[in-house]
Amino acid sequence: MSTQNEDTPAGLAFAVSAYFLWGFLPLYMKALDHISPVEVVAHRVLWSVPVAALVLMILRRTGDLLTALRTPRMLAMGCVTAALISVNWGVYVWAIANERTLDAALGYYINPLFSVALGSLLLRERLTPPQMIAIALALGAVLVLTIDAGSLPWPAVALFVSWGFYAYFKKMLPIGPNQGFLLEVLILTPPAIAVVLWQSVNGNGAFGTSAYDTWMLLGCGLVTAIPLMLYANGAKGLKLSTIAILQYIAPTMIFLCAVVIFGEPFDGARLIAFPMIWAALVIYSWSLLATFRKAPRGT
Repeated sequence: MSTQNEDTPAGLAFAVSAYFLWGFLPLYMKALDHISPVEVVAHRVLWSVPVAALVLMILRRTGDLLTALRTPRMLAMGCVTAALISVNWGVYVWAIANERTLDAALGYYINPLFSVALGSLLLRERLTPPQMIAIALALGAVLVLTIDAGSLPWPAVALFVSWGFYAYFKKMLPIGPNQGFLLEVLILTPPAIAVVLWQSVNGNGAFGTSAYDTWMLLGCGLVTAIPLMLYANGAKGLKLSTIAILQYIAPTMIFLCAVVIFGEPFDGARLIAFPMIWAALVIYSWSLLATFRKAPRGT
């Protein structure tokens, strides 16, 4: 497949919409902070299935999914990515509910740098000096926060590790991103149903207890599936360099939600760690843009 060399208005609209929806997601998850994160994730899975299935039926791309379900290797890889995305969602929902939204922002800021490091370790990709500086700054920021708190900022670490490996294994799935997403939520559906039933039997389930909780949990499917679908279509119509810059929209909005709306403290070690991360991202982005400028056109 050739590299995307032009930005299209549709691609930009899709991608920006996806990142803004992800940026506002903490507000939705905060409205569910009285419900168990496990139950919230279960409903994210369950109600994503009809949304993703409808999109595939409209696009007439269900054949690829059926092939994946009949192919043991693809099904096994789908199980791996499904497990990773469920961990990512669970940690994210927990962080928002427990006033650790800044940790969530930190995790998604670090994610592209972790992906670069992962490529170097697993794919033998050579790091450039600016990339090494950026990764060192990110590690330094985590170290500052660890020393200050006396423990790792584990939600941030869990988020960028789970998403980084998710993206790595997702590339190995030989089907489109929309089909892959539906495959993942279908794999997660049996355990999600088990969680909902278990919560209900034990009297801890929120679904059906009030109109508010029921509709909010139903809406989890829309707020989960729609941004992923928008991003998948937007990425096709954008240059890689554009995607690399746009990806900072979501963590920046999450950061602003944490500080401005949720009132989480931004002081002490965070005043040192976050500027280190921002500096790392500036260096990384500059290096990335310089690489794209040097790349031959039409490849």
